[in-house]
Amino acid sequence: MGQTDLRYLKSLSNQYPTIATAATEIINLQAILSLPKATEHFITDVHGEYDQFLHVLKNGSGAIKRKIEDEFGNAISAAEKKAIATLIYYPEQKLEQVLKTEDNLEDWYKVTLYRLIRICKNASSKYTRSKVRKALPKDFAYVIEELLTGRQEISDQEAYYNEIIRSVIRTGRAAELVIAFCNLIRRLVVDHLHVVGDIFDRGPYPNLIMDTLMEHHSVDIQWGNHDVYWMGAASGSAACICNVIRISAKYGNLDLLEDGYGINLVPLARFAMKWYDKDSCDCFKLDYREDEYDVHDAFLDEKMHKAITVIQFKVEGQIIKRHPEYGLNHRCLLEHVDFDKGTVEVDGKTYPMLDMKFPTIDPKDPLKLTEQEAELLQTLKMSFRHSGLLHKHIKFLYSHGSMYKCCNNNLLYHGCIPLKKDGSFDDIVFYGIPYSGKALMDFVDQMVQSAYFLPESNPDKVVASDFMWYLWCGAKSPLFGKEKMTTFEHYFIEDKATHKEAMNPYYQLSEKEDCCRKILKEFGLSPEEGHIINGHVPVKLKDGETPVKAGGKLFVIDGGLSKAYQSKTGIAGYTLIFNSHHLALAEHMPFCPGKKNTPKVTIVEKMKRRIMVGDTDLGKELEARIEDLKELVSAYRDGILKEKLV
Repeated sequence: MGQTDLRYLKSLSNQYPTIATAATEIINLQAILSLPKATEHFITDVHGEYDQFLHVLKNGSGAIKRKIEDEFGNAISAAEKKAIATLIYYPEQKLEQVLKTEDNLEDWYKVTLYRLIRICKNASSKYTRSKVRKALPKDFAYVIEELLTGRQEISDQEAYYNEIIRSVIRTGRAAELVIAFCNLIRRLVVDHLHVVGDIFDRGPYPNLIMDTLMEHHSVDIQWGNHDVYWMGAASGSAACICNVIRISAKYGNLDLLEDGYGINLVPLARFAMKWYDKDSCDCFKLDYREDEYDVHDAFLDEKMHKAITVIQFKVEGQIIKRHPEYGLNHRCLLEHVDFDKGTVEVDGKTYPMLDMKFPTIDPKDPLKLTEQEAELLQTLKMSFRHSGLLHKHIKFLYSHGSMYKCCNNNLLYHGCIPLKKDGSFDDIVFYGIPYSGKALMDFVDQMVQSAYFLPESNPDKVVASDFMWYLWCGAKSPLFGKEKMTTFEHYFIEDKATHKEAMNPYYQLSEKEDCCRKILKEFGLSPEEGHIINGHVPVKLKDGETPVKAGGKLFVIDGGLSKAYQSKTGIAGYTLIFNSHHLALAEHMPFCPGKKNTPKVTIVEKMKRRIMVGDTDLGKELEARIEDLKELVSAYRDGILKEKLV
């Protein structure tokens, strides 16, 4: 036995000081391996739609409804099953209705609690008692544990069991216990949540989504392009800051920055009114929601929209000049504007500009910031750097996020793995080193970390911060996945042909099974049993598209959770459920307050046999732990280590 192994066993012996304690843990871990795999929930492209997101989270994409069906079958009516499902999703709101309409409240509490106990027992059956105990709410931990472990059908316990429920009702805490059971059921039914990118933008409440995720018991995040440039803004990237403000303005969400994150936009408002007061800003009309936006703000917001957009194009052009390796010089479009003729050259063709009112642009040096623009940017940067809540959320994205995740033979990433037309992995050359496939994703992950965590004095921080902007819109960015971002053309060119953004070859090639098998193999996963799960590109169900591609190897689950996409997709998003029996897609309808529909769930792959913990990544970790403990027991028995007997 080597010295390193011996040191590790000595460390392990502090936790398991005797043969008995080590053997007990081996028995415990071996037993866990034989439990069914817990349920995983996959969601992507949330885009600030807090109400829709919360509804999907609460109903577990149909998993809770299925659990109710499994437990009660035909024993209770469909209406009763629907009522108990609604109660589990929204206990506080449902109880408000019950208190107003129910004549015999005590009977309702008794019946409801008995049903919730049955569902909770069913949901907890795949976990150890230790794990369930840790999930119990503190206020009701003893009561719930007794109700879950007690057996009402045994005469010796019947009176005890029933008296607990009666006592809870008599003490006036029945409503609180109902809520506690509902929250526990939701937690037990779905063990882990995967968010496959794009929490931010378009919708008004990504801050509330982040608050909810931070309270979730088990979650990981794969960054999307709309997440990463918010992360870039928090790291101090001027280009990313401009994009955050521009898109927030475009969708009428500046309140998110001011009220949600405490970003001071007064300097921008003053600047905009000074330079664009007489400008109608026709190219900068807002795409707001009438029921959630005060139209009286539009006059100022449109001017702020234009002001920050002009600054954005300047600082983006400066990044392009600093980084010729990005290959984006042709996208420095301010330098291609003929300010005398009012035209712009794009990809060799000349187009008339829809707007030529640019009081802060010097035609001789269009990328140069005015003194006031530079001062404004510095002020905005300081505001972003000192937003406590923003950095709390961004740090959570870092601590729980990554570019991709391999989990239980599933490969999760938001956008794409850049491919060439011949199907080979495309590369990004950085400092003379080409990165492609998995190596590219690992390199990007490291650059994202550097942008935020390197000190300001480190020159590599600027390089990494610039790269955050490239990830937002660069041609070979695995988060963007398009040839170019035509933001400039959308604002200033009428010809819609210039607005098109050609997709990376990945999006066609990945529909072929052999391509997905190649990608899975690149990331060390089984081409036969593995799946790729990603989002980024909405699936247009109404046009006949399907989220299941490549013979079931690829699941694209962006179906339009964002309201901005629903007219194109025809639905409100897909989510995916992976339990011990099957993979199932949930198809969601647009969220309507007061009409909280359960999604349509379709099993897309039934497992050949039930998946147990021993078949999962966690199982592999536990098996390794068991082997270590066996080594420890042997060391005790061979006299290499002494037991610490009390």
